[in-house]
Amino acid sequence: MHQLTGPDDARKLVDYWADQGVTSFKAYMNITRAELGAAIQEAHKRGIKVTGHLCSVTQTEAAQLGIDDLEHGPMFVDTEFVPAKQPDQCPEGKPAFDSLLQQDVDGPAVQKMMHTLIDHHVAVTSTLPVFELDVPGRPPLRKEVLDSMLPQAEINYLQARAGRPSPEMAKLFQKELQFEHEFAKAGGLLLAGCDPTGIGGVLAGFGDQREIELLVEAGFTPVEAIHIATANGAEYEGQSQHIGTIATGKQADLVLINGDPSARISDIEKVDTVFKDGVGYDSQKLIESVRGTVGLF
Repeated sequence: MHQLTGPDDARKLVDYWADQGVTSFKAYMNITRAELGAAIQEAHKRGIKVTGHLCSVTQTEAAQLGIDDLEHGPMFVDTEFVPAKQPDQCPEGKPAFDSLLQQDVDGPAVQKMMHTLIDHHVAVTSTLPVFELDVPGRPPLRKEVLDSMLPQAEINYLQARAGRPSPEMAKLFQKELQFEHEFAKAGGLLLAGCDPTGIGGVLAGFGDQREIELLVEAGFTPVEAIHIATANGAEYEGQSQHIGTIATGKQADLVLINGDPSARISDIEKVDTVFKDGVGYDSQKLIESVRGTVGLF
């Protein structure tokens, strides 16, 4: 995997992949401010957005450079509160973790960062399910999720889950729930994902359902949570005229649910039929088709 050598290299890399048809870019943890700024400028010339899971660059710095979206939620990944944070360096590990634990979401430092993101029209992608795995006392994975895993992947996940939960992570999880709710209520564009990585316990599809349930836990109504996971994503992608909501002329990507998730968000798990481009697929048959086949490790 090519590692950037500087701003000029960042521009060349964006141009090369844009010419190959790439439609979005994601900056990762050890990028420099100069490289990120150059990549953003070059991508924006082509009408392409840039998101990031950052560490060496803080959330505020990224917003000022013009990034379009920040992944995973600031209360899990932002490093600007680390004492003596060095520019363009990623203070991984306990210093970053501790600096976030010490922050008050309603305090001036976090509120300033939050409103910087909002003022610069930076979206935030919530990926709560992958962090929930490290929080003690959380509900176990649904049987359908475990049944979908490769047997060894399930064993690896269960062993890791038994040894990883942290009481401190529980505090940080609550801070992130609070941040995301306040960010959206203050006018920020909140998106929803699941980040199917971590210790292997988050699977695409199942993880997206869990993300919506966790947004309700954060304080959103079920309808608001569903809107975040559907309409907001379409808005961010500039695709609202085609997807994201149900309307005449839009792409017929739908789920038929045996229940009422607007009243009980857990009903979102009771999918009967999945429609893609207007073609219906039996949800149970889809789930059965991947039984024992999915795994990270």
